[in-house]
Amino acid sequence: MLSGFDFRDWLLANDPALSRLRVASRVTLTIALSFAVLLVISYLVVPLPMASYGLGIVLSIEGGVAVRDKGGARQLVTRLLGCAASVVVVGISASLEGHRYVSDGVFLLVIFLAVSARIFGPRGHAIGMFSFTSYFMGAYFRPPIAELPLVAVGPMVSALIGHAVRSLVLPDDWRRDLLRSLESVQGRINQILFKIAALAAGGHATEADRQEMNGLEERLKEVVLMAESFIPRPPSGVLDAATEPAGELAIRLFDAHLAAESAIVLSSQKLPTFDLVHAVIEGGPIPAIPDVAGDPASETSHALMRLGEARAQLAKTIEQGRLTGFAEIAAVEDTPTSAERFDFSLANPLVRAALQTTLASAIAMTLGLALSRDRWFWAVLASFLVFTNTNSRGDTAMKALQRSIGTLFGIAIGLVLATMLNGYAPAAFVVTGISIFLAFYFLQSSYATMTFFVSIALCLVYGMIGSLTLDLLMLRIEETAIGAAAGTLIAFVVFPARTRGALDGVLAKWFTALSELLQAAKDGQSTPVLISLSQKLDAAYRDVAMAARPLGSSWSIVTKPGHIRQTLAIFLAATYWARVMAKSDIGSLEAEERRGLIEADIARLTSVAERRAECFFVDRKSSSGTTRHLPLSSASSRLGVEMLGSTLDRLYPNA
Repeated sequence: MLSGFDFRDWLLANDPALSRLRVASRVTLTIALSFAVLLVISYLVVPLPMASYGLGIVLSIEGGVAVRDKGGARQLVTRLLGCAASVVVVGISASLEGHRYVSDGVFLLVIFLAVSARIFGPRGHAIGMFSFTSYFMGAYFRPPIAELPLVAVGPMVSALIGHAVRSLVLPDDWRRDLLRSLESVQGRINQILFKIAALAAGGHATEADRQEMNGLEERLKEVVLMAESFIPRPPSGVLDAATEPAGELAIRLFDAHLAAESAIVLSSQKLPTFDLVHAVIEGGPIPAIPDVAGDPASETSHALMRLGEARAQLAKTIEQGRLTGFAEIAAVEDTPTSAERFDFSLANPLVRAALQTTLASAIAMTLGLALSRDRWFWAVLASFLVFTNTNSRGDTAMKALQRSIGTLFGIAIGLVLATMLNGYAPAAFVVTGISIFLAFYFLQSSYATMTFFVSIALCLVYGMIGSLTLDLLMLRIEETAIGAAAGTLIAFVVFPARTRGALDGVLAKWFTALSELLQAAKDGQSTPVLISLSQKLDAAYRDVAMAARPLGSSWSIVTKPGHIRQTLAIFLAATYWARVMAKSDIGSLEAEERRGLIEADIARLTSVAERRAECFFVDRKSSSGTTRHLPLSSASSRLGVEMLGSTLDRLYPNA
């Protein structure tokens, strides 16, 4: 059984900064408090219609997920504007109740406007989601015009309670989140050391062990990027470690990441001794290590020692952060950006997404109405949601499949639970709350899991209100499948954003980021500038990995996942060597030598950048790997540049 400390370590390892836990807690608490307040108002002040409860619950969800403005005041304004939009669209829905065809057409218009509102940024996205959800609920509950003032109580209560929960009960705090993310970095470095220790004790490492260590490094990269995002940056984006505490922290984080990567690369080629790894883990005296240039054992040992030093520095930073709350790091004021021009042309992918979503919703509405005159809204909901946070037709197809599978299995489990808890309302309420919490805890990591728990919660709600039937659940599965299929069809037929097209876009950003880094190194820019640019490259690599994900998905029968993984590994290696170059004192080389080395890399980069995503479809013969032992433990200003060029050459080995 895990102790409290072990459980916290496990939680931080799986949820850096506890952001998922906080979002799930906010949504669940807001729903519970809003429902309780509405009940009190209904019993003590005035009876409220069902539409008020429905809007209060669903807008509690939207308020917890869709409101992303920075600062409490901006968030409150967004919530109040969302409430106003909610009341307006519910009023429109109620006034058109007697004109079903007109009402359906207006619903499609609301869908188009809701998605188009994303052009205006986070506030537009939130108000659009409030509007779509409110029209959906208005068409479902069909409140009469006379009840509109009472219906408005639901959105207002959820907005005020949601704001109170987010600003007072579970507020955002970048200092706290920074500390937690640094603790997660520490935990993942420990995992890497424990793995190396286990391999050192056994005396050998298999290919599966190397793959596992690469996976540990990927998890470390994720949390390092998160920790970097919490460090306040000046408008220039460059932190100076010599004069700014935030810059010193960024350098320590960078050193820890680079040292961990170096230890993984070298240990994969030549394992260190167990005594050395044990000493690094325990923080005890390090055995004497001979410094023999070119000797693999010596280089691996020095890489482990450097990781131990970086880990110790990180531990001091964490301890200081616990004592002072990073008071020495000044927050950067969030100043509004200058007015920007909004693009409403078809060249804007958000406009194309609005048209796609509207057409998919129209098809889902038509087929859903043919299946059921009362529950067709589920089909529209599914077609709308499968386009949310997707950037290609592959992404949309994956999300549609995940929603269908999550709904199917969630209803199966939910039916069993609802039957078992029939007549035990308190227990059903508790299980429903747990399901809602788990749904939004997994929202950021697994859409299928989120849908699974939402479906369980809905089954329990239907059971408590006495409307749960097998036919109703089957209808929900069918309507969800219709909506998912409509979304997938439109994604592939109307303005299809091919996965390769989306990949071209993010690769262009990666190549641009690397080009900027190389140019800065060629010009002799300072180390803080180079490190800042390498962090930008890290973020671009993460986007590349996400965009390439659908290429290797099981729904596609024409791709080769092995090639996808190989190519991503090359981009990861190039990102790594760029980080080595940024940290090395490249300026110590003679100007002519530096210029020649980097110009060669720039020439390679220009050549491969022109071909963009073509590298993901190149056949590469698997090799046994390089036999050269990379001297990462030495401060070689030449190594990163040379290896970066060699890595870029691997994208097109036959060129």
